Amino acid sequence: MTTLAVRTRGGTRQLAGTGTLLRFALRRDRVMIPVFVTVNALMVLSMPGTLKNLYGTTAERADLVRQMEANASFRALIGPVFDTSIGALTAWRVGVYAAALAAVMSLLVVIRHTRDEEESGRQELVASGMVGRRASLTAALLAAAVANAVLALLVMAGLAGQGASGAVSFGLGLAGAGMVFATMAAIVAQLTESARLARGLTAAVLGAAFVLRAAGDSATDDGSSVLTWLSPLGWLENQRSFADERWWVLLLFAAAVAAQGALAYGLAGRRDVGMSFLPTRPGPAGGRLGTAGALAWRLQRGSVLGWSIGFFLAGVVYGGLTDGAAELVRGNDQARQIFERMGGQSALTDAFLAAMVGMLGLIASLYVVASVLRLHGEETSGRAEPVLACALGRLRWAASHLTIAFGGSALIMLLAGLGFAVGHGKETAPILGACLVQLPAVWVIGGVAVLLYGVAPRAATAAWGVAVAVLLIGWVGPALNAPQIVLGLSPFGHLPKLPGAQMQWGPVLTLAGVAVVLVGGGLAALRRRDMTT
Repeated sequence: MTTLAVRTRGGTRQLAGTGTLLRFALRRDRVMIPVFVTVNALMVLSMPGTLKNLYGTTAERADLVRQMEANASFRALIGPVFDTSIGALTAWRVGVYAAALAAVMSLLVVIRHTRDEEESGRQELVASGMVGRRASLTAALLAAAVANAVLALLVMAGLAGQGASGAVSFGLGLAGAGMVFATMAAIVAQLTESARLARGLTAAVLGAAFVLRAAGDSATDDGSSVLTWLSPLGWLENQRSFADERWWVLLLFAAAVAAQGALAYGLAGRRDVGMSFLPTRPGPAGGRLGTAGALAWRLQRGSVLGWSIGFFLAGVVYGGLTDGAAELVRGNDQARQIFERMGGQSALTDAFLAAMVGMLGLIASLYVVASVLRLHGEETSGRAEPVLACALGRLRWAASHLTIAFGGSALIMLLAGLGFAVGHGKETAPILGACLVQLPAVWVIGGVAVLLYGVAPRAATAAWGVAVAVLLIGWVGPALNAPQIVLGLSPFGHLPKLPGAQMQWGPVLTLAGVAVVLVGGGLAALRRRDMTT
């Protein structure tokens, strides 16, 4: 009894302060978590109405299912469909992407409150108080659990009209997928000293899960491939929500979360604060770092490489789907109208290409915000101070990172265009032009991030909210037949719908000018304000 009591008290001490740290984590994430949850929930809950408009009769939905069973490319992109009900089609259409978005939210939350805190030195300060050794990790996982639970409840409530059991199954599956990657991020956070590398490695695992699911689904039309079962994203589709649910699949999520959580706790108890199992390579850095531009490139080259590969592959995939997608929606007036609202009143193939190019442009705005906010990260971490202590002005320092941000966005859109040309096998120049014409709108979002960083650095992360809002308008707006005044709130709503439409230089040049003004305003404010820590 005495030994058991000692062990119990020891375990309690390991978690001392967890409640306080959880409340602090939720307070810090009072913007990020609600934005992620709201966007994800709206994406899911807007789909039943859209599908009713697109496929109003059972016969139309049955015809869609037959086409999906015969189209391996679309199965790779979205997954197999198991029933003709609106609920089943909703789970099919958004399931993979909603789960991926929940995974991204979870990994960002966990790494922010674990490895980010250690890298900044705040965790050492917190640990000097009455805080248990595993309290920070526990609070981070609980914060991710709260976010996923809220998402699950919103999805269950919103989809209950399509079938209560299916709504519960789908909501629990989304939360389960999010927690699998939350515990995966907890493991990776123990392995590396860099929060940026931890985010990248966990995101790479998520990308591998998507690729495994896509490869498996392209091979079979019922989700039975071994490759599909190796991916947590494949587990969600194999729950078959709204189509004779497989409740036992939830045990896979529970087992993965328990096993990965136990491993993360074991690793956390075997290292010192700030240390990792894969320490940073010692010794001088290779290559030349004699200029601000070279240093900025060294810091951001991994991100540029990853985004470049991803955009090229996305272009290849979407290009290969173009003809099949055009045939799929050719006989459906509502679906054709959605593509025309997204891609313009041109031939259906050109409208699909324009819509997909526009989607990649929206996603490129996330890259440019992340790259611009690297300035904020360098400043708040204290790494900018010794750099600026040398013979280097603030504007040159900022310009080196902004060159990577804005030039990198041009590079990834160019590679996306080449990918489209490879996948579609048609003329290269029109699709390259369509990709490059997205850049002024992308740069406007980047300009907003620069302005926020320069004027109000503590509010700089609000640029993520702007980028997500624009993404939501461009993605969900056309499907909901949103009025033009709403679509016009996004800079992408003013671009010509290339290829197919006539080039309009006025809006393009205007957006480019707005981006220049925003960047100039941000740099002017940066030059005059104090640096923060």
